[in-house]
Amino acid sequence: MQRLRSAGLVWPLVLVLPALAILLALGTWQMQRKEWKEGLIAQINTRVHQPPIALADAEKQPPGSHEYARVKARGAFRHDAEQFIWEPDPRQGPGYHVYTPLQLDDGRFILVNRGYVTEALKAPSSRAQGQLPGEVEVIGLLREPPAQGMFDPNRDPKTGVWYWRDFDGMTRAALGANADKALRFFLDAEATPANPGGWPQGGTTRLTLPNRHLEYALTWYGLAATLVGVVIAFVISRRRVHANEPG
Repeated sequence: MQRLRSAGLVWPLVLVLPALAILLALGTWQMQRKEWKEGLIAQINTRVHQPPIALADAEKQPPGSHEYARVKARGAFRHDAEQFIWEPDPRQGPGYHVYTPLQLDDGRFILVNRGYVTEALKAPSSRAQGQLPGEVEVIGLLREPPAQGMFDPNRDPKTGVWYWRDFDGMTRAALGANADKALRFFLDAEATPANPGGWPQGGTTRLTLPNRHLEYALTWYGLAATLVGVVIAFVISRRRVHANEPG
């Protein structure tokens, strides 16, 4: 310790050690996130390929098991209450996802993401064939309402367009006084069978999740290794200077 003090190394090391601990902790956290993300991806791949179960049976499953569950629901669409989320398609350009309340036999509702339409087809009259009448069966993936992201804007009051899946706001806008009868899920309709006329185009669920946690972990561990290298070089330099100082 005396040698460290005399070389002026105590305080630099005291400051470096917490920084090193933080970098190592961040790297370890990213490795844990990597393991979690890989488990989630495997879970999604399993669920989306299972035979669909009845919506009522899915509701009985424990919390946390509903996301991406493949279900079938029967009811009648309330096309007059369509809601639109701005969702450009990388191939087809600007457009929307159409969310339509499906009224179930027991009087409750579930908001169904029927799929993508271009800007030119936003008006229901431009895709009248796809406005299915009467009782229908919808097969799709259950999605739980997300939290609003930091950069997700609120609904445009002039156009009525949404920019994120605001469950409470969308159900109030679509169902009014019946909003409390909505199941707290979204249902993403599958691409097949296609809607008459081809619109909306179902199958919009994104099933590929970004998984760059290993890259992030290596970055944090690399910074930790760099810091150790800098400290070693600094210590060697200080010791050399101290050794050459006159007695």
